[in-house]
Amino acid sequence: MPDTHDALHAPVLIAGGGIGGLALALTLHQVGVPCLVFETVPQLQPLGVGINLQPNAVRELFDLGLDEGALDTIGVQAREWALVGRNGKDVYSEPRGRLAGYRWPQYSVHRGQLQMLLYRAVCERLGADTVRLGQRVVGYRHEDGRVVATVEARDGSRREATGALLVAADGLHSAVRAQMHPQQPPIHWGGAIMWRGTTPGVPIRSGASFVGLGSLRHRVVFYPISPPDPATGLATINWIAEITVDNSQGWTQGDWNRRVAVEDFIHHFEGWDYGWLDVPAMLRGAREVFEYPMIDRDPVPTWVDGRVALLGDAAHVMYPVGSNGASQAIVDARVLGAALVRHGVGPDALRAYDDALCADVSALVLRNRGAGPFGLLGLVDERCGGVFDDIDAVIPAAEREAFMARYKAAAGFAIETLNAAPPTIAPGARVQG
Repeated sequence: MPDTHDALHAPVLIAGGGIGGLALALTLHQVGVPCLVFETVPQLQPLGVGINLQPNAVRELFDLGLDEGALDTIGVQAREWALVGRNGKDVYSEPRGRLAGYRWPQYSVHRGQLQMLLYRAVCERLGADTVRLGQRVVGYRHEDGRVVATVEARDGSRREATGALLVAADGLHSAVRAQMHPQQPPIHWGGAIMWRGTTPGVPIRSGASFVGLGSLRHRVVFYPISPPDPATGLATINWIAEITVDNSQGWTQGDWNRRVAVEDFIHHFEGWDYGWLDVPAMLRGAREVFEYPMIDRDPVPTWVDGRVALLGDAAHVMYPVGSNGASQAIVDARVLGAALVRHGVGPDALRAYDDALCADVSALVLRNRGAGPFGLLGLVDERCGGVFDDIDAVIPAAEREAFMARYKAAAGFAIETLNAAPPTIAPGARVQG
């Protein structure tokens, strides 16, 4: 049966209650557009591990009223980004966030806690019935200047919801993207396997450093996502252990994420003890560990079909090597909101959103597939086999800095450009009509 409430008010329909979908809901409320969010799970829970929010995304959260006081409750402000060779010597380091000169901090946060922060804000500002849990958008059609979404409940029953627009923020396995691009290639796995966990530990270096240690094809990444406990001095350290293997047979494990025992993979990192960091001890200190293939999808030529648009991972799932997956989803939501302010709630706004982001972010997907900022470790491998005494003799400082500057420009958080940019959505801006 059609949802007559939806048909009468023609809200924007959002498929997916993750970070991108909830950021869009808050943005739509800010600019005066009603919306409904359909989320598959019956109850939102703070699942996941650590992610980083780049200053371009933090700026947008601040403009949504989620300031330092809110973000400090779910993570820590990052102070440093560093790459360290397998021999324990620094390859590159730089300050991050305000220490680097940005007007906004960079945050290392727990992904699930960020989602819950956004969800609470949506419930407080828009009402708890804005997010329809246990309901998944499985298809759409255009009809009489509106879009009609097919919504499936967990018991398999289906109904229809009518909206002015449909925005699919439904992730890697987006049903909306599959309908929009039925000939899209399968999920792409390049051979990297990640194991992820969190372990209590003493923060190192700056106390809030993101560190990548090892080589391009064999490394660990770790950073704190909580401040140290005053009693113990221990913070929650988020870590990712990664190797690259032959992918000619495809992903054979079946599940896209599964709980595994540390002993299943610890042998890849035995002996990685540097005094200042005992990697095997860090890995063994996790209460639970999950295994993931590092995957993405080939870019598509457009994220828009009439009154339907893709956002976040549904549009551009990418390798998590540049700490910009969640950040880009937030930016997507804000750019879409700005397009609605300029063009009204219709296809013109979606085309403007597509024109602003699709080509550039698709290029970023491919750049991340090519190692992203970790490409510096690849250069070390190529030039000296990962063994060096003086990194300047292998990759001069100017070359390292230029490499990182190119990546930050491509990912949308070059300092000078971001600091000088006007707000994506001007304060008080509203969609007319």
